Order: sequence, then C-alpha cells, then structure tokens
Amino acid sequence: MKIKYNSPVILTYTLFSICVFVFFNKTILTTFFSSPAHFSFSSPLFYLKLVLYIAGHGDWGHLMGTLMIVLIVGPLLEEKHGSRKVLEMMLIASISTALLNTLLFSTSLIGGSGVVFMFIFFSSFSNINSKEIPLTFIIITALIIGSEVTSILKTDQVSQFSHLAGGLIGAGYGFFRSKKNTL
Repeated sequence: MKIKYNSPVILTYTLFSICVFVFFNKTILTTFFSSPAHFSFSSPLFYLKLVLYIAGHGDWGHLMGTLMIVLIVGPLLEEKHGSRKVLEMMLIASISTALLNTLLFSTSLIGGSGVVFMFIFFSSFSNINSKEIPLTFIIITALIIGSEVTSILKTDQVSQFSHLAGGLIGAGYGFFRSKKNTL
C-alpha cells in the first residue's frame, strides 16, 4: 500500500502552516503572516499579507484547531469540487476577509479560521436542491452565529469577525453554486 497526496490544496496549506509555525518566530509571523492593519497599495508586502496570514497561527492550539477542521472538511470539498475551486474559495475568503478587516478595524488577523468557517458553511450546502434549504445549514448557522455573538462579549485575541466573514463567504459560495447547478 502506498501513501497518496490525495488533496493537494489542503495538504499543501496544512504543511505550509506547520512549517510557518515551526520555523518562524513571532517577529516574522507579525511581519509576513498577519493581515495588513492598514491599506498600503504601493507595498508588495500588502498584497502578500492578504493571503499569507491564513498560514500564521498564534500558538499550537490555534494551529491544531484550524488544521483539524481543514483536514476533515477540506479533502471532501476538494474531492467533490476540485482543487482549483477549493484554492479559489480559500483565496477569495482570505483576501476579502483581510480587506474588510483592514477597512473596518485597525488590527491584524492571523490564522485560517475564516477559511475554516467558509468550509463549514459551504459544506452544509453539499446536497442542496433548487427550492430547499438544508436543515444542517440552518442548525450550523444558528450554532455558529450564536457562539460568535456570545464570544464577542469576551475579551480575547480571537477575531469573531473573520469567522463570520468566512462563514458568510462559504454560505454565498454554496448558495450561488447551487443556483448554478440547478439552472
């Protein structure tokens, strides 16, 4: 029996995130692997940080929490929708979340939790029909939004905004993808 690199986008993201965590210190993480805190369109680093921040993580627990969900849900999505579509979804989620965060807040994001929430919401649309809303989507939405709204009241280093933005992007992808498949 041989080992297969069965989900290239998800596995590459996972291995890259682990390497970033293991090999780079906090200064490099802050410089290269956090989202931009302000707009700087003339800086090439600004554009790199719109994507690279999803590979940086604050601690081992943060990294493991992200990767567990990515490794459970991601390969299923990659198998069903293809590597190119999953990569596109990840890029759109990371870039749009970072840009919105830069527009609305003066802080940086770090980690792939927005991508995780995008995957969770998108996967709940996997069996949607043209005139039906999956009950799983309704339950996931209620649980996640309820949890995130409750978490907003806590003082912590977690960006509930990126979770909600990623979830909204995933729901949008699922909704529009299901519309495209039923036409």
